[in-house]
Amino acid sequence: MTYLIAIPAFNAAAALPGLVTRIRHFVPGIEILVVDDGSTDGTADAVRSVGAGLLQHQHNRGKGEALRTAFAEAVRLNVDAVVHLDADGQHEPEYLPAFFAAFERGGFDVLIGTRDFHSGGMPFLRRLTNRWTSWWVSRMAGTAVADSQSGYRLIGRRALTSIDPISHRYDFESEYLIRAGLAGLSIGAVPISTVYGGQISFINPFRDTWRFIRLVRQFWFSRPRRGKDSRMASPTASGSR
Repeated sequence: MTYLIAIPAFNAAAALPGLVTRIRHFVPGIEILVVDDGSTDGTADAVRSVGAGLLQHQHNRGKGEALRTAFAEAVRLNVDAVVHLDADGQHEPEYLPAFFAAFERGGFDVLIGTRDFHSGGMPFLRRLTNRWTSWWVSRMAGTAVADSQSGYRLIGRRALTSIDPISHRYDFESEYLIRAGLAGLSIGAVPISTVYGGQISFINPFRDTWRFIRLVRQFWFSRPRRGKDSRMASPTASGSR
């Protein structure tokens, strides 16, 4: 199996070198691509300093567009799957082998790094909104999604070549899961932990919540049918830490 690690990044110069180094520690020789989404803090120079692949947007276009660029590159490279994780250090690279193992066991087109909401590490408001959005995404997709806001995911080749959301920003990730479920692709999960520290969130609680509500309205009223070969995926694919 061949993989690409994709990191959408905006003003992440301080965190990226350490993240790339840790990824290489846990999966030596893996190809790493950073999509610099119009950063102004020297993110591109930080990526070059550690020798990772780099694609750049001249202006900030949103996380969804950064992921779209990464997915297009993954298709061009003809990899079996791409794993994307955030640039700010919230996602632990040590779980990458668990994603690979779950994918190679077969049966899943999309794997979501799913956090334990009962561990106490996730802020209360984020935990509440995650449960709310996950309920709606599961309802729209027709399959169980336990952590729809997780940005730590594996996307297999079948999904890469068939799912094309129209959203541009953080709603891209929710739309991706809804469209994958409606297309009959299988969605599973890999248990992960997430580090909550002093990272700066670029999510706008009002604007991005409105985008999510607009997305739900779009699918609720259009109500497209799931693919004929669809099946309810088991929500969890176990993997060792």
